[in-house]
Amino acid sequence: MDEAIVRRLVRDLGEELGPVYGRRGKNHLDAKIVGYNQAARSSPWLILRDMDHDDYCPVSLRDSLLSAPESNMCLRIAVRSVESWLLADSRSIATFFGVSAALVPRNPEALDNPKGSLVNLARRSNRTAIREDIVPRQGSGRSEGPAYTARMIEFVDGRWQPNIASGNAKSLDRTIRCLKRLLAPL
Repeated sequence: MDEAIVRRLVRDLGEELGPVYGRRGKNHLDAKIVGYNQAARSSPWLILRDMDHDDYCPVSLRDSLLSAPESNMCLRIAVRSVESWLLADSRSIATFFGVSAALVPRNPEALDNPKGSLVNLARRSNRTAIREDIVPRQGSGRSEGPAYTARMIEFVDGRWQPNIASGNAKSLDRTIRCLKRLLAPL
């Protein structure tokens, strides 16, 4: 889903995303950041990472991961996870899920578990397909339903409005500003 979000952000800026690396989790990503930073000496790089509960502050986490970023490096931390960015477009997510916009949390970056909040919002959907796809089956031991990622990518590609969401998610706003700087006439 992170890749779909980055593709959407880059596309909205009139560009196409290049090769994608690091699809093996944050521990693998963290171990490769120094190398990615070296690659940023010659071309623009964006690294997107969820903060989760790894630190209390996105700036502190970013600085601990990469203390001296190259000028072409854009290391961005989603507070707490990219799901907060999706919740930040409350009207669109409410419409997509078939729930009242009043049910969408107003400050998604303050949530302890944005993904859980997204799944719980889907539980209240008046659309059976949304509930079946996004909410985990009872007793499955999973945190999301069988088609969670596919449904959220569908939302990102077709309904999500990052320009609106960025007004409710500071880490998204900072990511968009960093991407604009990176993509300014190459």
